[in-house]
Amino acid sequence: MASERGAATSLQVLRRLDTGPRGLTESEAAARLADAGENTAPHPHNASWPRRCARALRDPFTAVLLALGLVSALVASWGTAVVILALVAVSCGLRAAGEHRADRSLAALRELVAGTATVLRRGQEDAEPQAREVPVGELVPGDVVRLGPGDLVPADVRLLRARGLTVHQAVLTGESAPVAKAAVDVPEVSEVPEPADRGPFDEPYLCFQGSGVASGSATAVVVATGERTRFAAVQGESGGRREASAFDRSVHGISWVLIRFMLLTPPLVLMSNAALRGRGLETLPFAVAVAVGLTPEMLPVIVTTCLARGAALLARAHRVVVRRLPALHDLGAADVLCLDKTGTLTQDRPVVERALGPDGEDDPEVLRWAAVGAWWTLQLAELPAPDALDEALLAAAGPVGEEYDGVGAVPFDPERRTATAVVTGTALGTHALVTKGAAEDVLDRCDLDPAERERLLALAAREADAGLRVLAVATAERPARTRPYTAADEHGLTFRGLLTFRDALAPGAAEALRGLTDLGITVRILTGDHPATAARACRDLGLGTVEVETAADVLRRGVEEAAGAGAGAGAGAGRADARWAGAGLGGAGRAGSVSGLEGAGPEGVGPVQVPTVVARCTPEDKARIVAGLRAAGHTVGFLGDGVNDIPALRAADVGIAPRTAVDLARETADVVLAEKDLGAIGHAVTAGRRSSANIATYLRVTLSSNLGNILAMLSAGLLLPFLPMLPAQVLTQNLCFDAAQLAFAHDRPGPAALRRPTVLRPRAFLRFITGFGVLNAIADLATFGVLALALHGPDALNDEAVFHSAWFTENLLTQALVMFLLRGGTRPGPIGRAATALAAVGLLLPPSPLGAALGMTGLPPACHLLLAAVLGLYTLALRALRARHGRRQR
Repeated sequence: MASERGAATSLQVLRRLDTGPRGLTESEAAARLADAGENTAPHPHNASWPRRCARALRDPFTAVLLALGLVSALVASWGTAVVILALVAVSCGLRAAGEHRADRSLAALRELVAGTATVLRRGQEDAEPQAREVPVGELVPGDVVRLGPGDLVPADVRLLRARGLTVHQAVLTGESAPVAKAAVDVPEVSEVPEPADRGPFDEPYLCFQGSGVASGSATAVVVATGERTRFAAVQGESGGRREASAFDRSVHGISWVLIRFMLLTPPLVLMSNAALRGRGLETLPFAVAVAVGLTPEMLPVIVTTCLARGAALLARAHRVVVRRLPALHDLGAADVLCLDKTGTLTQDRPVVERALGPDGEDDPEVLRWAAVGAWWTLQLAELPAPDALDEALLAAAGPVGEEYDGVGAVPFDPERRTATAVVTGTALGTHALVTKGAAEDVLDRCDLDPAERERLLALAAREADAGLRVLAVATAERPARTRPYTAADEHGLTFRGLLTFRDALAPGAAEALRGLTDLGITVRILTGDHPATAARACRDLGLGTVEVETAADVLRRGVEEAAGAGAGAGAGAGRADARWAGAGLGGAGRAGSVSGLEGAGPEGVGPVQVPTVVARCTPEDKARIVAGLRAAGHTVGFLGDGVNDIPALRAADVGIAPRTAVDLARETADVVLAEKDLGAIGHAVTAGRRSSANIATYLRVTLSSNLGNILAMLSAGLLLPFLPMLPAQVLTQNLCFDAAQLAFAHDRPGPAALRRPTVLRPRAFLRFITGFGVLNAIADLATFGVLALALHGPDALNDEAVFHSAWFTENLLTQALVMFLLRGGTRPGPIGRAATALAAVGLLLPPSPLGAALGMTGLPPACHLLLAAVLGLYTLALRALRARHGRRQR
């Protein structure tokens, strides 16, 4: 309702803030700073080391290992307990250290973007105000600040005076085009109902923290700072808990399947031995050792080491900071990357595309006259810097304008949408007026018949529909005079032509897009721009004809498929409205929200099919589209840098922000880039895939080997009159295998592993480990058979120690073969060296003094020959099964 908007005049705002056009005194500012606090957006404090380590225990495998370690201690199996608890400590320490390094890097990046503001302050009450630079954090409500081109708006402000002011609000609304602002006064209560979709960012007299001044200058009073700004309000509105990422879902899915096996194994071992062999609690240490043997106990260490090493290399080589280590895996698994157009694919500046005469053909004279107007407007209107379009004109035309003498200028006004420069005419005693501006407004000032005017408007509309910005140029010759020129002189003009502008492409954007496509990543552009503008940028980047839809159309499809679509409006708008009532910023409906962020959340969207470009996106639209892509089974990355991108950063599997992003977006992101460079994302994706491929290889090797050993061990425990392996021998074998597997953190997978997203899929892993695990169990059972023949045949070696030693050796040799043959790739690298060392341990440990202490002995030559025969057949079968699996994968 209009009565709730409570808009106030600038004088009323100054009175409510107890300030004036001359600003505050130093003592008043100090007192208000102590009362209101610093002008900084809240950001989460770094967690303490104990809290970081406690968070690491949330990993299901780490928690189960901790439980197994405590159980081992309870049954007095101290060696087992020490080994397991040491693995838990190493895993927690590595993860906490990686997060600590990321937080330190982010703090250093944060220092690089600290800024200052120009504020009017007085030493005493009756002193003249002095303009001085102060840190942005020291601004307080009631301060009077000055804004110029290139400045960031340091707080939420109410304009007192403005001249040709336009601001970029892309970080808040997603709109790339600058918005005109003016220091207009409005009544205390508007009697005219406002449109339902009009929000606070549409008010011409308000500028918001995080916006950037594109052109013009202004003086404004600060009305809100710190947590009371619209900028900071977004944190509370989008601060809900994030959904599980792709890494969490995949690892936890695999983890809980194996945990069920682990929890069932000890009871099965105890009951079967008690029922068939009369052995009860004395087999408990062996049962715990079997459960540990099934556990990929090095998984937390391998995962953390792989990701931390990849993150450290990425930070050193490409200045990419991974704040959350699992996000590196999510980057490797990403198959869709969503991003905005402005600042990523295009630079935030226009370039001249064509200069068209009235007939629609190329005419360089149009560009020359427009550049003359831009040059002399800059020289005579006392503008601090040209606006973006004038810069583009001067860059395209080269040296121009100095051949004339400047007479006067009427600078751009957002209301009349034109600017005029006056120079000496070509004829003696004349002045030439050069007017440029919006096509409709310039044509209104030209002498044209209605039909011609309609034709030229259609020409301008055609260019605009092609995704170009259009500027019209007109001139007139008048008798020379000394009286100053004003906007009233802009009439009776001769139409010269049209200039079209396109967005300047970001350097390397086209090449980076091709690189992402080669990596199997589909790019989706979510922008607040007009569909034609976005489509034009895609064509300029060489993407050809792309499918473009509006966000409303895309989401309509998703909502129709979602169960229980729709969510209640958030309650944050009421709190924000109360804070802003004194500054004339109330709101009802959408007008009280921050770009609609309190609307239906992303959970209300089902799987959606998203075209290449989605235009007219609000912040909540971006978040809901990202959620819809995830619901469709994609792993989604999102690159954003503004407050309007925060909901989508939270909704994605991995949020990415550049160093120059607003603080809140940077704190929300999982990955921070030193520059907004798509090429850096490609490097990060490759690093993520390399780490993920090593983790996946470790899981395949470990789980298949462990499952085979456990199946064989359970069978042997029921068939043999003695334990197939002593608990200490089982744990020593596991320790040797675990130490060898640390090499996976330093491996370099083959090129095939980097060409497509790496996803850990629980069902695929279960199929893999079942097939190779059963093969491993068959090899172990074959070993039992030949050992039984050797121990009980004509030349019987009836000795448990020989049996234990032979199986210990066979297990380590088969595990070395599995590491080498299931790794993939061509070069053995660290995996080959680790497998060789593991095989050497299997052959040399039993006859050594340490082997004797563990209850093992040297093997006779006959056993070595039997083991060699079994291992030869196992190698052939393993190669055949791996080749069959590779063919099925294709």
